[in-house]
Amino acid sequence: MNLPGLVRSFGIVALVVGAALAGTASGVVFAFVGDLPAISALDNWSPATITRVYGRDGTLVGDFATERRQIVAYDDIPEVLRQAIMSAEDGDFMAHGGLKVGRMLLAALQAVKDKLFSGARTPGRSTITQQLARQLFPDSVGFERSPERKIKEALVALQIEKRYTKPEVFTMYANKVYWGHGVYGVEAAARLYFGKSVRDVNLDEAAMLAGIIQGHQRQSPYVTMEAAVRRRNYTLGRMAAEGYITRDEAEAAMKRPIVTHGEPSRPPSMAPYFLEAVRQHLDDHYGAQAVYEGGLSVKTGLDPQLQRAASDALDWKLRQLDKLRGYRAPTRHVRESLSEKVTLDTYRHPRWTREPVDGDLAEALVMNIVGDTITLRIGRWHGTLPRSAYTWTRRRAAQLAKPGDLLEVRVGTVNPEDNSFVVKTLEQRPLLQGAVLAIENRTGQVLAMVGGSSFEDTKFNRSMQALRQVGSLFKPFVYTTAIDRGYTALSPLDDVPTSFYAGPNQPPYEPKNYDRKFMGEGLTLRRALELSRNVPAIRLMDALGPPTVIEYAKRLGITAPLPPYLSVAIGSAEATLIEMVSAYAAYPNQGVRMKPQLVLTVNDREGNVLELHRPEPHEAIRADTAYVLAELMQGVVRHGTAASAASLDWPLGGKTGTTDDYTDAWFIGFDPDITVGVWIGYDQKRTIGNDMTGTHAALPVWKEIMKPWVERRRKELKEPPEFARPGNILIVNTEFGREVFIAGTEPGRGGH
Repeated sequence: MNLPGLVRSFGIVALVVGAALAGTASGVVFAFVGDLPAISALDNWSPATITRVYGRDGTLVGDFATERRQIVAYDDIPEVLRQAIMSAEDGDFMAHGGLKVGRMLLAALQAVKDKLFSGARTPGRSTITQQLARQLFPDSVGFERSPERKIKEALVALQIEKRYTKPEVFTMYANKVYWGHGVYGVEAAARLYFGKSVRDVNLDEAAMLAGIIQGHQRQSPYVTMEAAVRRRNYTLGRMAAEGYITRDEAEAAMKRPIVTHGEPSRPPSMAPYFLEAVRQHLDDHYGAQAVYEGGLSVKTGLDPQLQRAASDALDWKLRQLDKLRGYRAPTRHVRESLSEKVTLDTYRHPRWTREPVDGDLAEALVMNIVGDTITLRIGRWHGTLPRSAYTWTRRRAAQLAKPGDLLEVRVGTVNPEDNSFVVKTLEQRPLLQGAVLAIENRTGQVLAMVGGSSFEDTKFNRSMQALRQVGSLFKPFVYTTAIDRGYTALSPLDDVPTSFYAGPNQPPYEPKNYDRKFMGEGLTLRRALELSRNVPAIRLMDALGPPTVIEYAKRLGITAPLPPYLSVAIGSAEATLIEMVSAYAAYPNQGVRMKPQLVLTVNDREGNVLELHRPEPHEAIRADTAYVLAELMQGVVRHGTAASAASLDWPLGGKTGTTDDYTDAWFIGFDPDITVGVWIGYDQKRTIGNDMTGTHAALPVWKEIMKPWVERRRKELKEPPEFARPGNILIVNTEFGREVFIAGTEPGRGGH
């Protein structure tokens, strides 16, 4: 056959083969095209983003997310990071149409070779667009390595490239990709590893971020620093090869260490009980998907400074009281976790992600015990527990723990030079519980909330959910009823032995005072309240009628059942802390009770307002009655059961509360702006300890909370605030001193 004939024959064969290949390709496309997703859905792409909860000053209180992501625009991603990602993942990204056919064929041939001769899996060589296709449409494309997946991935990538610009494709990819430790997208990744916005990352940081995309779990600097350095250096080399940086710049950067400033695990919220209450509110209104994926922005009235003071004060007192009960042997240890591979020297506790600092509470592993000294380890930090740190236990070192036990300690001085620390005190998680709640009087906004000793141990919120006997906290409701019915601060009450009929075949009810003594006849109403005398309060409730008093309590917001028994006057009934604090807040607020508010505003990810809460007032009692009661409770602070609080030298009022057998200790107090309540007790009713009254157990916590509040307000105000006084309140000089009266009830005009 001559040459022209050969050429003609070869051409015919080529056409036939080409047609066959085209037919095969068309058949493949038609076979899969029906299973492909509608790319137009990306026009309204809304990836899962973080819902954030903020305090009144803009401080982040906490967040909710299934994917920890914050969306950024293309221009927010610095050029150096864009270059780093493209160099590491897809150097020709800006030039190709979504696929690199040659690269795909080479990868396919290599995969066949590896499968036949070594059984190994060939690393993928997908473009950025192909990776995006797989991540955006996992149900349609699939993640399983197979020819079918690669074909679908390629077809979807082509559609993406056809519909969107390169910057749009890159932006979707940068916001979608996973960077390890629960973090998605470049912004969250920059904050995770470097504690900064993605806008501020430099060359070294950009190269590290780009380098670990494909191996985030094992190449994170928090997991394996050597692997992270190796991948960063690879990216720097690729950036030099692509011409983005010079070889000298790359080599200089390779010599520098990776310096991280973030944390692989999020620090706990300053207000976990409050945050959980907000989450429940959002879940009720919008559902779990909106909460964890919707990127909501929630503003609250939480005061971070007051919240920290409340948490610290309650923790301090609960630990102090718990230690009076004695030391308890550690219940947490790692001995079952030890093996040939995991020893005391190599064991890692899940909470050892942060370096210890002075004042931290930490779980320390007991390494050895020699004499009076216990050797401890917290991650790579080594320290000792000196005898001075555990003298409160009244035990020897060998009686405290064994090697392999985990002890809770308060860290003291830390020395970074030799990775050592000293321990201030040996601690133990208190079994005793407590709660704190603070409300702004004029708005009802919740300023601080602590629902227990440890949110990690129990999610039950004792500030909102626990019904407890209120003890003498109920007495102001009795005196409110009396003042509203014409009694005055100087009305005489009798503190004498009394007996009440309790029903057929029942012994008479004979109430007693806390000290089992009686002060006699003619005790003024003011002094009866200031000294929290039981008998005068019960006699007064009997004179007013229990149903009448209970009606006033309900008007002040108490919703728990209140039986019409005389014993309710001294707190035999139950209520929640939030109800009691809200009720007390009406006294400094001219008798107006504000509905407690957790959430102020909720915005969606575009900034649209979904919720806007305004104060909800309820006129509970007359303003003049409220003022008189506020004045009487200021007397409790000045020279009553809460007299120690007078040292704060601030306009304060409040009331202590104690129940039988010292099972519940309370104090609720207020100034003109806020009302703060404290409760302490065990979940199962048992005594806190001998003489553990509201004065001794709860009031110290309240004072520790109010100290920084008062100091802050002194700096903000020229003069201390005053309680708003209605126009019909008279101040009269009497034989007992200056006293307040509602006009018409002053001496010589009326009243009881």
